[in-house]
Amino acid sequence: MPPPAENGHELSSAPPISPFLERIGAGVSTWDKDLRLVAWNRAFRDLLVLPDIVLKVGASLAEIVDGGAPGFGDRPDGQQIESLGRKRLAADRRFTFDRRFADGRCVSLTFAPFAPDGWIVVCHAVTRGEIEENQNELQRQNARLDAALDSMPGGFSIWDDDLRLVLFNSRYAEIYGMPRDQLRVGMSLLDICELTVAVGNHPGVMPDELFRRYRDRLRQNMDPAITRRYEKAIRRRTIRSSYTRDPRLGWVVTHEDITDDIRRIEELGAREAALAQQNMRLDAAVNNISQGLCMFDADRRLVICNRNYATLYGLPAELVRPGTHLADILKHRIANGVPPLGDKQAYLQRRLDVVAAGKPEIDTVELRDGRVISIRHLPTADGGWVATHEDVTEQHGDELRIRHLARHDPLTDLPNRLVFRESMTAAEDGIADGRTFAVLAIDLDRFKSVNDTLGHAVGDAVLKMVADRLKAAVRDSDVAARLGGDEFAILSSALAHPEDAAVLAERIVRQIGEPFVYDGHNIEIGASIGIAVAPGDGRNADTLLKNADLALYRAKTEGRGAYHFFEQDMDAALQRRRVLETGLRQAIARNELRLVFQPVFNLADNRVSGLEALVRWYHPERGTISPAEFIPIAERSGLIIPIGEWVLRQACAAAASWPDDITVSVNLSAVQFRSRGLLQHVRSALQDSGLRPQRLELEVTESLLLAEVEFTLPTLHQLRGLGVRVSMDDFGTGYSSLSYLRSFPFDKVKIDQSFVRDLASGEGGRAIVSAVIGLGRSLGMSTTAEGVETEDQLDLVRDQGCTEVQGFLLSPPLPASAVDKLFAKATGTHEWTRTLARRSGATRRLPN
Repeated sequence: MPPPAENGHELSSAPPISPFLERIGAGVSTWDKDLRLVAWNRAFRDLLVLPDIVLKVGASLAEIVDGGAPGFGDRPDGQQIESLGRKRLAADRRFTFDRRFADGRCVSLTFAPFAPDGWIVVCHAVTRGEIEENQNELQRQNARLDAALDSMPGGFSIWDDDLRLVLFNSRYAEIYGMPRDQLRVGMSLLDICELTVAVGNHPGVMPDELFRRYRDRLRQNMDPAITRRYEKAIRRRTIRSSYTRDPRLGWVVTHEDITDDIRRIEELGAREAALAQQNMRLDAAVNNISQGLCMFDADRRLVICNRNYATLYGLPAELVRPGTHLADILKHRIANGVPPLGDKQAYLQRRLDVVAAGKPEIDTVELRDGRVISIRHLPTADGGWVATHEDVTEQHGDELRIRHLARHDPLTDLPNRLVFRESMTAAEDGIADGRTFAVLAIDLDRFKSVNDTLGHAVGDAVLKMVADRLKAAVRDSDVAARLGGDEFAILSSALAHPEDAAVLAERIVRQIGEPFVYDGHNIEIGASIGIAVAPGDGRNADTLLKNADLALYRAKTEGRGAYHFFEQDMDAALQRRRVLETGLRQAIARNELRLVFQPVFNLADNRVSGLEALVRWYHPERGTISPAEFIPIAERSGLIIPIGEWVLRQACAAAASWPDDITVSVNLSAVQFRSRGLLQHVRSALQDSGLRPQRLELEVTESLLLAEVEFTLPTLHQLRGLGVRVSMDDFGTGYSSLSYLRSFPFDKVKIDQSFVRDLASGEGGRAIVSAVIGLGRSLGMSTTAEGVETEDQLDLVRDQGCTEVQGFLLSPPLPASAVDKLFAKATGTHEWTRTLARRSGATRRLPN
C-alpha cells in the first residue's frame, strides 16, 4: 500500500497514462473537486516538463505546478495558482493562465468544470509570435476601450469589491473637476474622496464622512439586478450618479451632469403652469357651450373636443383623446353609436369629402334614433378644421310641421292642390320619353246629404275615412290628393296600359261604395270618377285636369257610382270590355262555354296519341268570341280561376270515355297556377272523372316560370307527384327556357308555331327547330311542333326527329261529339288517322 499524503489523499507512484486521454492531441488532465490529479496523457506531461515522480494520482495542483520545469520568477507559484483556481472554480467558472518557462516556452492552461464533480485542464504551447500578437491585440483593444470611454457624454468608472478604482474615463475627472493626472487605477474610494473634497466639491463635508456615505450606499445595493440613482449638488452643479453591481466587474458607476436639464425643467414648469391655467380656462369655456365642438389637425387627428361632442355620439374615452383619427371616430359613430339614416357608407364618404374640400360647409344629418344634427364645418389656416355639432331636432321638427301643413290638407293629411300640381308638372317631363300616366278626378256622391243631416263633424270624419281608403287603394308611386270639399284627385304614374287606370278606378268606386260606420251611423256614399290619360288626352297639367273633369261630369250624368275616360273611342272599348266581363261572369251558368279538342299525332307510330282541350265562348248575341279577346279579360278580372277549373273537369270527364292510350292536355293560366286551390282542383277532377293521372297533361308557359320561382317550381313538383305529365308550351318565346329545363324535368316541350311557320323561310328557323328537338332528345323529353299547316312543314319537322305534331294540316279543333263518334268506331284511331291524313294529302307518309 502506498503511503497516504499529508492531506489524506492517497498517492499512486506508478499510475498508468489514460488511454482515453491519449487519443486527444492536446495536453489534457482531469482533477477531482478538491483539485487533486485523477488522470493525464503524455502531451500534458511533456508540455509542462513534469517528471514521473511528480505525476501521481491525488497530487495537488500546487505540487504539479511547482514540480515541473522552472518558470520565470515573476509568474505565480503553485500555491498562488491553486488559490486562484479554487476561488474561480468555487464560482463554477472556467479560467485560463499562462505558464512561461525559463527556456522561453509558454504554455496556456484552461480550467473548466468536468462532470460530475471534477475539473478538466487543457493545455497547449503558445509560440512567441502568438504571444506578441496577443499582446498587440490586447494593446489595440485597450486603445479602443479608452477611445470609447472618452467619447461617452457622461462620466464612467468601475470599482472592484474592495472599492478600488479599476477603470475610468476623462469625462469622470472633468465632471468632478479632478486633475486627470492625479487619477490612477488602483486608487481607493477614500483616496478619491480626499481628492474631490480638495478641489472644492461637497463643501463642509470631510473626506472620511464622504467615504462612509458612499460605502454605506453601495452596501445597500448589493443586488446585481438593481440600479440606484442619486443626485447631488457640487460646485453649484447637479450630478446624477447611477450605481450597478456586476458580479464579474464589481461596481459600474455612471456620472451625468444634469444642471442644464434641471434649469430647463424649472423654466418649462413655469411655462406649463401658465399654460395649465390657460387650458383650464379654455376647458371651462369649451365644455360650457351648448354645441358639441371638435378640432382636428391637417392629418385628420383630433386636437380637442368637448363633453357635448362625446355625449352627442356616445364616444368612449379612448376615442376623444388627442391624436385619435377622424376615420376611427366616424366608424365608431356608424357602428356603435347612432348611425345616420340612409346609406352609411355614403355618409362616411360625405364627411371625408367635406374635409378634403377645405371649404366652409353646413350639413344637416338625420340619425336613426330620430335626432337631427346640424354640422358647421370651418377650415383653419393650418389645414385642419373646427366643427360644431348641434342637436336641432326640435327646431327641425317645427320646420317640418310647418312645411307639411303648407303642402297637405289639414283634415285628411293628403297632399293638397299645390303638391298635386307639382307632381303633375314633374310627370310631364316623362311624356317625351314615352311614359304614360293618368289623372283621376274623383267626386263623392251623396256627400252633401251627410253634412246636411248628420252635421259637419260627421262629414269631416267621413272625409278622413275616404282619404284612408284612397291611400290604401293606390300604389306608393301614385299621388292621392284632396283638392277641396269632397273633391279628390289621383295621379297614377308609369302605367303599363291605359286599362290599368280603369282597374284603379273600379277599385276606388267599389271601396268608396262600401258603407262607412261612424258614431253608430251607417253611412253610404259613392264616388264618380273621370279619367284623362297623358299624352293622348293632354300634355300638360291644365289640359289633363280639365279633361278629367269633363269625363267626371259624364260619369255623374250617367247615374253616378261609375267612371269614364275622356277619349270616346277608348271609353267605348272599355265599356265593351265591361260588358264582356259581365257576360263572362254568367257564361258558365248559362252553359255558353264549350270545349273543342285538337288531335296530336305521334310521327313514329303515325297515329293520334292525344288531344289538346281548348275553350270557346258562344255568346247568344255576338256569336263566337275569340279566346284572344275574352281570356285576357278573364285573367285580369280573376274569372280565369273558375273557368280554368271548369275546363279541367270537362276535359278529364271527356277523356275518361276515350281509349286508354289517348291523353288529354289542358293549358294552365299563370293566374290559375298561382291560386292556392290548383292542386286540389286537379286532384278532384281526376277523382271525379276516374281518369288515370298519367293520361292528363298540364301545359305551362315560360312567362309563368319567369315570376315567383320559389312558388312555381315546388308546385310543379307537387303536380308531378300526383302522377300527371307536365309540358312547357310556346318554348323559345321567353327568356330563360334553358335554365328552367335544367331546374325542372318536363315531360314534353312544345315548339311554338312561330318557329314552325319560319321553317320554309330560311336556315335560321330550321336551326332553331333542330336545336330544340335535339335539346329535348338529350334531356329525355318528347317534342311537339305546333301550327303545322303545310306538307313541307310536316316533312321538315319529321326529318328533324320531332316526336309529335298538331295543326290544321292534320286536323282542326273538333267538338267533343265528333271525337266521341270517331273513337266509337270499331277501327278506332287508325282509321281516323288515315282519314285525316288522306284529307291533308300526307298519305305517302302513313302506312297502308
